[in-house]
Amino acid sequence: MRIAVLAERAPGESRVAISPETVKKFIALGGDWAVTVAVERGAGIAAAVTDDALREAGAEIGDAAGVVKEADIVLGVVAPDPALLTGAKPGAWVAATFDPFREPARVDAYAAAGLEALAMEFMPRITRAQSMDVLSSQANLAGYKAVIAAADTYGRAFPMMMTAAGTVQAAKCFVMGVGVAGLQAIATAKRLGAQVSATDVRSATKEQIQSLGAKPIFVESVAGIEGEGAGGYATEMSEEYQKAQAELVSGHIAKQDIVITTALIPGRPAPRLISDAQIASMKPGSVIYDLAVAQGGNVEGSVADQVIEKHGVKIVGYANTAAHLAADASALYARNLYNFLSAFWDKEAGKPVLDEEIGDAVRLTRGGEVVNEKLARN
Repeated sequence: MRIAVLAERAPGESRVAISPETVKKFIALGGDWAVTVAVERGAGIAAAVTDDALREAGAEIGDAAGVVKEADIVLGVVAPDPALLTGAKPGAWVAATFDPFREPARVDAYAAAGLEALAMEFMPRITRAQSMDVLSSQANLAGYKAVIAAADTYGRAFPMMMTAAGTVQAAKCFVMGVGVAGLQAIATAKRLGAQVSATDVRSATKEQIQSLGAKPIFVESVAGIEGEGAGGYATEMSEEYQKAQAELVSGHIAKQDIVITTALIPGRPAPRLISDAQIASMKPGSVIYDLAVAQGGNVEGSVADQVIEKHGVKIVGYANTAAHLAADASALYARNLYNFLSAFWDKEAGKPVLDEEIGDAVRLTRGGEVVNEKLARN
């Protein structure tokens, strides 16, 4: 069994899909079967993972063509161009993120190349797959980084400070969207000493917000709207709810110093949460961090990887927030991949064998065809 890892080639991508820890674990996983881990030279440098550290853990280090040659499994953060994988075995697995809804051509290219594409972002949100869930591990770090970046951009202190010269009031931080990223944003803002409030379309998150010591801001006048779809993901809300939410948020947002938006709906553009008029209602010097900027943004006018100013409010958003914490993000992502493959390792076959529940959920292509139900085309 040969596992290959290439250097990431996507713009701005500083993460790597392997770590010295998981190199050792993959090699040990083989048992009576030899498992080789090969990594492209320099693949982990941006994530503080050196070639020497990987080599000491047991990995082979080489150029891209040599690493991929005869590979059974290729691991990546962002799925590489199939042209880079021509030396891999026919039907080789590629476990990475594919962004299949926005990049259908990439999925088609994998099918045409005869590769088995395994989309890690399609991992079902079930109990036994939690340790394999790359979206959650990366969102957790992104929520933390969003608050830190917003605090750095904000021109004032976060906590209340009582000094001989007077009192500095605590910043007011509002988190919109209480998934994994939102919960970590709440916790981080609280640790920094801000007054924190939060909202979500899912009524079940109210207790989660309160458990972190934040104030829940919810629409109470629209009954029967839960906002939760399959797998715990948020769903797009009715016009009635959106109108009620906009009215509630408009009054609340005008009083905030920091706003963190985290709302994403799989397979769709990010929902618009903050309008230009709402931005104009905020105090000069306030900061908005748009975690959804790469998928169109929750904030009107936000621009990926730029700090723009509208109505005296600074709007920030990294297209790839987790990559700004490359070392930790890579370590967690690499563990997700190991947990995924090791959970299905067949000792007799000397390789992983996926089951239907998770295998069918993540598999995009097989036998030259696009096979995932989510990508069914008319």
